[in-house]
Amino acid sequence: MKPYLIMKNITKTYPGPNLIANDNVNIEVRKGEIHALAGENGAGKSTLMKVLYGMERPNSGEIIINGESVTIASPKVANRLGIGMVHQHFKLINEFTVAQNVVLGREPRWGGLFFDNKKALADVSALIKENNFHISPDAKISDLSVGQMQQVEIIKMLYRKVDLLILDEPTSVLTEQEIQRLFQNLKSLVQQGKTIIIITHKLAEIIDISDRITVMRKGHVVAVKNTDEVDEKDISKMMVGKSVIFDFKKEEGFCSDPIFTLNNACVIKKHQKRPLLDQVNLSVKTCEILGITGVAGNGLTELENVVSGLQPLSSGSVFYNDEDISRKSVMEIREAGLSYVPTDRLQRGASLQTSIKENLIISDHHDYMNRGGIFNGGRIENHAKKLIDEYLISGGENVPIGTLSGGNIQKVILARELERVKDFILFSEPTWGLDVGSSDFIYEKILEVRARGVAVMLISSNIDEVLSLADRMIVMYRGRVVMNSKSSPELTRELIGEYMLGLRDDFAPADDVEKGGSLGN
Repeated sequence: MKPYLIMKNITKTYPGPNLIANDNVNIEVRKGEIHALAGENGAGKSTLMKVLYGMERPNSGEIIINGESVTIASPKVANRLGIGMVHQHFKLINEFTVAQNVVLGREPRWGGLFFDNKKALADVSALIKENNFHISPDAKISDLSVGQMQQVEIIKMLYRKVDLLILDEPTSVLTEQEIQRLFQNLKSLVQQGKTIIIITHKLAEIIDISDRITVMRKGHVVAVKNTDEVDEKDISKMMVGKSVIFDFKKEEGFCSDPIFTLNNACVIKKHQKRPLLDQVNLSVKTCEILGITGVAGNGLTELENVVSGLQPLSSGSVFYNDEDISRKSVMEIREAGLSYVPTDRLQRGASLQTSIKENLIISDHHDYMNRGGIFNGGRIENHAKKLIDEYLISGGENVPIGTLSGGNIQKVILARELERVKDFILFSEPTWGLDVGSSDFIYEKILEVRARGVAVMLISSNIDEVLSLADRMIVMYRGRVVMNSKSSPELTRELIGEYMLGLRDDFAPADDVEKGGSLGN
């Protein structure tokens, strides 16, 4: 079959030594296929797609569409050439309706002057119906689920009459039901003659949805395969040069009384229709990983902030080792023993302008001072070198942490927090945006700290991550706990997805419902 898209000898460099994102890359995509673009972080796949979408200009190379060489100077030019892109972070205006967001920049007008809202609604309604989407054109974006917002982004591109649709990590924040609905929609688009490119880290989804796969590593294309010729281990090996599929083996641990407890925790803010946290009850015991999941906007962020001390409770209490810490500051909670790997690793987890060694001691810097209050440089360097080796961090101890990849920044934070851990640690979205190799390394460390008797709270929107690691699971919906259960084979991705969408609210073994919980309400 003749290629629909050819990217030929694409090279893209950035200022600085050896910053080659794409090195003489060649890729072909056929008309009417779903083509997966896979690779570790820093492999060059996102840069390549930004070149295709006109967000980056290549240093050299050629782009050919339908046999014709083209120059793509901007996303507008890409749209005119029939290329659209749905980004990982949606570009929508919350106070606008679905229809207003879809037509933004290409608004229908009557008399050549005035916005024709009636036509906008009619045009967008037709697209929604034609493609079997499940949203209302006059709904506000702020009232939609994450999956529905993604549908709006796809409809935006269809409104611009694109033939080739690029999706960047499209399932990263979706429930299982939303993922299956997305895949149905993508297959339907292919049947209509569209071509799809998916950038993804998720190996199972590559197998599930794609027809062919291009694998990139260190700025080069290392393999092009028909998807039915490979399995997850094959793809993993192509991505990193070795097999990194992690075999989760959790040994049973003896769980003591709770180390950390939330009692009837509520967070209420003015002008909000409902509490951000609503009578939340939970506890974490030693030798246990408590996994907490839910769709974005349903209380996970507020829970993280309450546990770490960044968000005061409106009512309720927080106990750590039988001490009420509800009114304590972040510093006081840290001094009490909390270790914390935050969602926002760049703003909360690291000081980007300072070195790796400084970031590794920032929480306990007083321990590295001499009696006169002077830092012991030799001791700090030895400590940093030890952790850099142990955690496989790419970079010397004096390298500014802001120059590292996302995976290496997370390893620095992980090393610091696990080195100081006492009896409780909070992980929030620990592998967000990380590649397979970095993610599996972090999973291994989480299981190691559990085996040492530490109580672990894992907040994650990644259902597979929680199902694989957690001894006990909680699902949150609209700020409430709607499921609290020990992990078991009965807890499937599909079942968890139903709780995440608010379709179920009644599942928990009777002996596992914590007193005062919000199950079965």
